[in-house]
Amino acid sequence: MIKIDFYMAGKDYIKGFCVSGHSGYAKTGSDIVCASVSSAVYMAANTMTDVINADADIEVRDGYIYFMLQPKYISSCHNILLGLKLHLATLEEQYPKNISVNYMEV
Repeated sequence: MIKIDFYMAGKDYIKGFCVSGHSGYAKTGSDIVCASVSSAVYMAANTMTDVINADADIEVRDGYIYFMLQPKYISSCHNILLGLKLHLATLEEQYPKNISVNYMEV
């Protein structure tokens, strides 16, 4: 299962996220659930760091990505993170056995 944790700053703002695991929906290379999650996460992270030029703490390894914005960029990246949250929550509804989305205040 893919576990997605969104790190919240109060109820309204997302500070970052952590995505880990594999969906198990299909064989590696044919897994549309993993591909969908990975594509959305990388697009959001790359937009924040390479387009908006936000500073973030990032760790990436096989089946794992941790992304935490520096506090001064939370507001400017708000809409990107809301879009990612919406996209991943929709995927969770479609594939509840393969994706779990959680929210935690930090």
